[in-house]
Amino acid sequence: MAEQLRELKVSNDVINAPQELRCRIQDEGYLFFKKLQDAEKLWDLREQMMKVIQEGGWLVSGTNPMDGIADPSQRCTEGDVAYTDVYHELYKLQTFHQSGHWPEVLDILEKLTDKPVLPHPQKIARLWFPQYTDHTTPIHQDFVHFQGNFETYTCWAPVGDCPMELGGLAVLPGSHKLDRVMNHHFSLGAGALQINTQEIEGEWHTTNYEIGDTLFFLALTVHQALPNLTADRLRISLDNRYQTIGAPICDEVTYPHMHGFHPLSWNDVYRDWESEDLKYYWKDLVDTPDTPVVLKDDGYLVHGFKEALSLARQGDRKAIIHLERVIKHNPMSDGAKAAQEALQAYK
Repeated sequence: MAEQLRELKVSNDVINAPQELRCRIQDEGYLFFKKLQDAEKLWDLREQMMKVIQEGGWLVSGTNPMDGIADPSQRCTEGDVAYTDVYHELYKLQTFHQSGHWPEVLDILEKLTDKPVLPHPQKIARLWFPQYTDHTTPIHQDFVHFQGNFETYTCWAPVGDCPMELGGLAVLPGSHKLDRVMNHHFSLGAGALQINTQEIEGEWHTTNYEIGDTLFFLALTVHQALPNLTADRLRISLDNRYQTIGAPICDEVTYPHMHGFHPLSWNDVYRDWESEDLKYYWKDLVDTPDTPVVLKDDGYLVHGFKEALSLARQGDRKAIIHLERVIKHNPMSDGAKAAQEALQAYK
């Protein structure tokens, strides 16, 4: 894929021209800014996140936590109990949630929308182990996961420098112009859904990200993560979403991320915060006539899971891995029982 990668178009030259910013994102489906976010704040956030990760046992003993040197014996990913145990401790960091409200990010979004912006309560971090390429986030559109409305924006930023071999994000320019949700199929990786490569064409845009670099894109823009090909380094990034106040919002994004894998309430998240800032900030803004809450359509995931069952019966290795994870997570669930039946049929 390397020969198809092109550099992201930098938009710092029009950062103070709202109309041009709107034209660019409507044309390309993304906006990329060099050094938009304050590096000092991000390094501080990285230090806090790495401390939690170190306490969770993911890093090689005796190494500098800021280097993110991963212990390969601890390798895990979203959907694994071991991942959620560490991730939910990180999720309680007050600074992590504050980072989704930093003014330099909200300023760009307000220029794009010309309206008051609502950061989704469900802030997200991505923590990716090296040499775990089967679990790289696949090609997809964000709408299948976060829904609500098509005018939802994703903001992605690395927490640390992120050269291509560490596995930054790549986008497919202009892919949002299809103006529809494409067919998604089963996949390993975050979200468990992917668009088949034969259904898309074009040149992918990415870069060697530096700390502070920030990428914005639309809910229908096709994108993916590049694999983390480093020998031993964790990739850490922020992956948050925003919409205007007054647009429908999906109920799922009003809960903590991955609360379904292991119970986590907002009271759990807020328990040790040093201030009341941002606690339940959205409560008076959603589920009103202006910003209705809509139920998540699970049809995309249901379809993907049915495909995984079918593939596992045929011996597909990735589908088997996925179903084994489902069983381990909750052996008594209906999904686990269906997974057990599919695996027995293959055996």
